[in-house]
Amino acid sequence: WLEGISIAALVVGENCETPSHWRAKQLLSQWMESHNVPGISGIDTRALTKKIRENGTILGRIVYEYPENIKSLTFSDPNERNLVAECSVKKPMVFNASGSPRICAIDCGLKLNQIKCFISRGARVDLVPWNWSLDESTFDGLFISNGPGDPVVCKETVVQIQKVLISG
Repeated sequence: WLEGISIAALVVGENCETPSHWRAKQLLSQWMESHNVPGISGIDTRALTKKIRENGTILGRIVYEYPENIKSLTFSDPNERNLVAECSVKKPMVFNASGSPRICAIDCGLKLNQIKCFISRGARVDLVPWNWSLDESTFDGLFISNGPGDPVVCKETVVQIQKVLISG
């Protein structure tokens, strides 16, 4: 969870077949193949970004041949799943146990660097799952990370945050 890359697919304008970074051990396409990550290149990613910005989330699929009946394609809508639950830690974790202040970080898709930023300032970080029952007497500050998908599925997180806000 804390290290590595999490990706379902990759869409790029150009795939460089000549690595130029001194630490590169393999081509991007080789890494993708070894991790079963599909990808496509030759896409105008600026135009795609503009289209998504103007129209909102758009379901898509990478296909290798143009389908005979495009209307027959079915799409899996990731927003029908709780993506936060899929990427959140399953049990609490403590970082810099002797640090202060004590920060409770709700993992809704947290990035490791967010924890590192707190630790570099001397804080203790208690990382908890997205649906953890919060007890405000156990922390000095509350951090809610961003994450994937539609936040409407995180009702349990909202209830816990409201509980903390009401108790003052």
